[in-house]
Amino acid sequence: MAANTLDSKRVIVIGGTSGFGIATARAAALAGAKVTIGSRSQANIDKALATLPRGVEGTIIDASDEASMASTFKRIGGLDHLVYTAGDALPMQIATTEDARKVFEVRFWGAYTAAKAAFPFIHPGGSITLTNGIVGARPWKGWAAVGAGAGALESLTRGLALEMAPIRVNAVCAGVIRTALWDNMSEADRQAFYDQQAKALPVGRIGEGEDVAQTYLYLMQSGFTTGQMVVIDGGALIA
Repeated sequence: MAANTLDSKRVIVIGGTSGFGIATARAAALAGAKVTIGSRSQANIDKALATLPRGVEGTIIDASDEASMASTFKRIGGLDHLVYTAGDALPMQIATTEDARKVFEVRFWGAYTAAKAAFPFIHPGGSITLTNGIVGARPWKGWAAVGAGAGALESLTRGLALEMAPIRVNAVCAGVIRTALWDNMSEADRQAFYDQQAKALPVGRIGEGEDVAQTYLYLMQSGFTTGQMVVIDGGALIA
């Protein structure tokens, strides 16, 4: 059987203007995929496209609006792979119920809505890859709601893998990666946090977007993998 490559495959990356998303969009485009990045902000799309390989396209996508997303997928003409990486920067302490609801709104309900909207338009052999974090398995003080959201997303991933079969559904489960997720911290505090985390990891450094991008590419191309949380954390769960 021929290798399952990304050459000429249609890949849509929701949240593709920064962090995991833009790194995955770049890697997929370099692998030969036809990539579209989606974001709520046209300005962010334009800024991202200026740094991405020629041929990558952008479109406004509101992850909270299922009908709007379905219309976008139909207009594009279907897709082979959906990657959902959308997520706003989080405070280091989730102190209020409103903050906790916001965590679920983007990271859980946004992922659920995107997957449901995309499913009818995914070509045979295609996949959906969601984004999760290791905080579901290794809780952080002050992030109980984030951990709960991670647990919910893990269950969602496994359930959708059954409901949407043979379309494959997986999630990348990341540790500390240098992205805009930590932009709520001052530059000095952020660097101190990175240094502290790096010292605790077996690999001796925090992750970069390019590290995580290769995991998304693996899941898009691995035709025998579904319902899985693929952990990329520099060894945090064993440290």
